[in-house]
Amino acid sequence: MAEKSDGLSKEERDAVKERAKELRAQQKAGKNREAGLASVREAIAKLDAADAALAEGLHKVVSEVAPDLIPKTYYGMPGYANADGKMVVFLQPASKFKTRYSTIGFEGPANLDDGECWPVAFAVLAWSPAVEKKFAALVQAAVS
Repeated sequence: MAEKSDGLSKEERDAVKERAKELRAQQKAGKNREAGLASVREAIAKLDAADAALAEGLHKVVSEVAPDLIPKTYYGMPGYANADGKMVVFLQPASKFKTRYSTIGFEGPANLDDGECWPVAFAVLAWSPAVEKKFAALVQAAVS
């Protein structure tokens, strides 16, 4: 007899389990920047080369233009939160959900509002100087 699906893929179920584990660890660590950085570095180390390059690029941008954001993982993905612990920006690696491209996403606290409609997620295939410049401006706007 086939196992009944709860509507989530294996990758999605794994991400939910990872998030529960993260929340327990983050509760123990509080808003400790070093603990968050260690969890982000660990998440990046698990990525394939293409996704790791994107994560490193995003980490560099956030460190330079928004150093007050706190590194922390988000469903096992590298991310950066505000002082309230709310996620601002994160990388969804292509390899995690077996998708064609990685996504850099912005959550509600990001100040990217532009009228009645604006993008909050961007497909990214590779990190380049042009991509770095674009995300430096987006992250800067997100924290302004």
